[in-house]
Amino acid sequence: MELTYFMEQAFREAIKAYEKKEIPVGAVVFDSNGSIVGRGYNQVEALSDATAHAEIIALTSAMATLGSKYLSDCTLAVTLEPCPMCAGAIVNAKVGRLIFGAYDPKMGACGTVMNITGNRQLNHQPEVYGGILEHKAQSLLQDFFRGLRNREGR
Repeated sequence: MELTYFMEQAFREAIKAYEKKEIPVGAVVFDSNGSIVGRGYNQVEALSDATAHAEIIALTSAMATLGSKYLSDCTLAVTLEPCPMCAGAIVNAKVGRLIFGAYDPKMGACGTVMNITGNRQLNHQPEVYGGILEHKAQSLLQDFFRGLRNREGR
């Protein structure tokens, strides 16, 4: 399957976050057959939980679906480059492949600010493909933050 197909599925989750006034990040986990085994979108505000990132929710869902703590035959698609916490979870879950949309110049931990997923000192390094439908991901995030600034009168 094409990487853009995976990313489009993650965008569907990001829209759910956007509609609930969460930072619009969505994530989807696919098994080796291309079937969706986990989904997530940011729920930090709704759950008052700083760890309720899209990736964490999607990974937890996939592990429950598959009955395994490792996702080595899976692909995680997420609309924004994972932060250090999520990159660590990706390494710990031994995700086989990570694809993401927009790069994150402030918190990106898959090559931008730091590179947790590519750190050879850690026990696992997933394949990583960034910038998939990057413009679409950036536009959604920019629209969200523009609306937030307008609501706050900035």
